[in-house]
Amino acid sequence: MNIYVGSLSYNVDEAELRDIFEEYGEVTSAKIIIDKYSGKSKGFGFVEMADDTEANQAIEELNGHDFKGRTIVVNKSEERKDNNRRPGGGGGSGGGGNFRKDNNNSRGRNNFRSNY
Repeated sequence: MNIYVGSLSYNVDEAELRDIFEEYGEVTSAKIIIDKYSGKSKGFGFVEMADDTEANQAIEELNGHDFKGRTIVVNKSEERKDNNRRPGGGGGSGGGGNFRKDNNNSRGRNNFRSNY
């Protein structure tokens, strides 16, 4: 079972996360999610446990538990939904479009013409 663990202290590492769940059974993986820009913890992670009964016991007993000064949130991880994301990154605000700069303007102003 994949378990979500939230509200973690930012200084908790994967070994510590694994240790508290191993008290309930076999942990196959423990992962803290790291911000790709700062390299620091985002304050949540995921633990995978081999046995669902042990995983459910860990969820029941650790949810709301004080761990390193924070009350952690522990629940069964739900499969990530697509959220209508488009391939290729998509989204963003403004910019681009089908416009081009007219470099033949003698006054030096930026004129834009639609390519339609």
